Amino acid sequence: MLKGRWAEGIAPRNFAWIVRGRLAVSERPGGYARNHRKVRRHEEILWLEAQGFTRVVSLLSSPHNLRAYEELGLPAVHVGLPPKDDVRDVLEMLYPAMLAWLRDGECLLLHQDELSERVAGVAAGFLCWCGLLPDAPRAIYAVEQLVRRQLGSSGRSIVGLVAQLPPPDPVLLVPPVAPDEPVAATEPVTRAAPRRASRPPAQGPVLSVVPPDSGSGLPGRRHPEDAPVGQAPPIRAAAAPGGVPRPRSGRARKRPTGAPERPA
Repeated sequence: MLKGRWAEGIAPRNFAWIVRGRLAVSERPGGYARNHRKVRRHEEILWLEAQGFTRVVSLLSSPHNLRAYEELGLPAVHVGLPPKDDVRDVLEMLYPAMLAWLRDGECLLLHQDELSERVAGVAAGFLCWCGLLPDAPRAIYAVEQLVRRQLGSSGRSIVGLVAQLPPPDPVLLVPPVAPDEPVAATEPVTRAAPRRASRPPAQGPVLSVVPPDSGSGLPGRRHPEDAPVGQAPPIRAAAAPGGVPRPRSGRARKRPTGAPERPA
């Protein structure tokens, strides 16, 4: 039995969040081709469960790993993505299912054998299709920054198919009603209700694309030396070789006692 930090497993290679806490992409858990290892696959599936993933969407052309997911109690679905054929029919089936799962509060992982540009193209196309980033170039740029690789013609062609897909069902775009939210009455109110401070309507699970990396190299965090936006970085006096701070430029230096004055 695994204990300590090993009980949480290890992250799959090339793991990257697309929507923080809701949608991510990675290499196939356990590795691909000859690099695949059962022990590593087991630990990476444990890590996915520890991170709150509720479903794996496999884009492999074969049903590999499905039995391993089932044995560890992680729901998975196989949606084969053809390597070269037209994928419009696959996207027409995949994107509504992904949006429905996300609307229900699930956390999804997309993967193929490796994190190829086609997987990144599927993720960028979904952001464009569901309206998170409706502008295709912006969606492509955002995913490129998140997965740290450039999308070629194969990945960009998948994003280009979004314009040919049916739009998402408006029902799926409406956030679900929270369990503790009162349902509005169907009959009209006969008396004037007291005025209350306006509040925003109840929202369902919020989806937002992970912000690009800041100066610290970690998503969404700033390095302590980074200055706030619109301000200059702090000025510090450079240390002299003896450890005494050097005075700033422009400040008058004190002449040592007994030193001769310079001629005018």
